[in-house]
Amino acid sequence: MYTGDIRKDEDMKRLLIEKAIEVLPNSHAPYSKYNVAAAALFDSGEIYTGVNVESASLGATICAERNAIFHAVAEGEKHLIAVAVVGGLNGDRSEYCVPCGICRQVMRDFGDKDSMIILSAKTPDDYMEKTLDEMLPDSFGPESLD
Repeated sequence: MYTGDIRKDEDMKRLLIEKAIEVLPNSHAPYSKYNVAAAALFDSGEIYTGVNVESASLGATICAERNAIFHAVAEGEKHLIAVAVVGGLNGDRSEYCVPCGICRQVMRDFGDKDSMIILSAKTPDDYMEKTLDEMLPDSFGPESLD
């Protein structure tokens, strides 16, 4: 069980970014050439990774962040704490890679908008940190359906 405060846990942030960087070569982006990898931390303390996987039928493509989150959900996870995202054209990490709107919305279903963080990283020491609410303000979430 993860009991730390992710906003202050520099070791966990570093680990998440390193895990994402580790799987980046597995990205399958033959069409866009924009390789992305993600690592998602859930409240169990487990980290799940994912990469973008493109299909010739572009609608069948999946982003790295959703790939990681859906894998975690398949394993029984439900509460997302943080996501680290790395990537770029041909896997180049010289710019911050941020989640698309669809991925942000999926994060909103599993993470607390005020405390869940997104780390857009170039390296373990060079990253941008934002809460989900900062990345997806005025969002529609599960409580909107109550």
